[in-house]
Amino acid sequence: MESNLFKDLYNQKYINDLASILKTNYTSFEDQKFVSTIFDDSWKKKELKQRMRHITITMQNFLPSNYKKSISILKPVFTELGNNLTLEKMVFQDFVEVFGLDDFQTSMNALEHFTIESSSEFAIRQFIVKYPKETMKQMRKWAYSNNHHVRRLASEGSRPRLPWAIALREFKKEPEQVLKILEILKDDESQYVRKSVANNLNDISKDNPETVKKIAKEWLENNKNRDKIVKHGCRTLLKASDKEVLELFGFTKASNISIENVNIPKQIKVNEDLEFSFSLTSKENLGTLRIEYAISFLRKNSNHSFKVFKISEGNFSKTNKHISKRYSFKPITTRKYYTGTHYISIIVNGDVFYKQEFILESF
Repeated sequence: MESNLFKDLYNQKYINDLASILKTNYTSFEDQKFVSTIFDDSWKKKELKQRMRHITITMQNFLPSNYKKSISILKPVFTELGNNLTLEKMVFQDFVEVFGLDDFQTSMNALEHFTIESSSEFAIRQFIVKYPKETMKQMRKWAYSNNHHVRRLASEGSRPRLPWAIALREFKKEPEQVLKILEILKDDESQYVRKSVANNLNDISKDNPETVKKIAKEWLENNKNRDKIVKHGCRTLLKASDKEVLELFGFTKASNISIENVNIPKQIKVNEDLEFSFSLTSKENLGTLRIEYAISFLRKNSNHSFKVFKISEGNFSKTNKHISKRYSFKPITTRKYYTGTHYISIIVNGDVFYKQEFILESF
């Protein structure tokens, strides 16, 4: 039976394949002992990153003590493992992060090699912290690479708030060096790279909103790809109902709109869906609208946390739009629900058109 857990990507087959290819490229490699060392008594309890680090350290124990020599072995191993193993192959970047911090140039060459058909976005950050000027200079060079994986590394690796990675505190304070890279990549031919540019902009907007607003005004120019980057990069500001940003994308105050036929339950139970509906009407065309709803979730400390969800946006050439939505209150790993009073708001172009409380009860 196949597992859906990410940590089980590091399975028996992967470790066997890795050991076999290591043996081919380094004849002194003790492949059977390596495999048995990987699957020690604590293996099953290890989570994804713990397994990755365990493989990294175990590889080092069976490779030459000389870092340069080990990298020369690992480069062809990485390639021979094949593609479609993006996450599994991150043990190679992790090896560089753990054992290569004192050999900058060898490590930069290795991370450039290992990012292709994978990603060195996590490992590069330790080098940014230790060698900020040298690493950012290298990343500006990567931004001009012929390979889109390498160009993406320049953007993704410099994100101030990259998820599941250490935050780059200096770039949260002052993103100037990051913006130099984004300027190079803003019109990249690869959607893979452009999406990273947008995500980087969105990171920056959380700490430096005025900087991103200025960039948005400069970059918007009726260019489909560029405008898409800017809008995706401004998504946090749009969800925050920032009037200046909303107006940049044509979402002006919807003074001609009224809300009718609102149907929202007064109470639901945990594990149920909150099903709600409403209509937006106007005596003329509805026009350009961004329609959202927000839920103020009751937290354990009795405060509320506000989260916005987009419903629809566009230019509506009709006088009425009926909307039905549902939100699941089935507990998930990233969100726990607490019984009590919650609130739901209907938002149009950044303005709250309707707000209602509802009670979440235990099932």
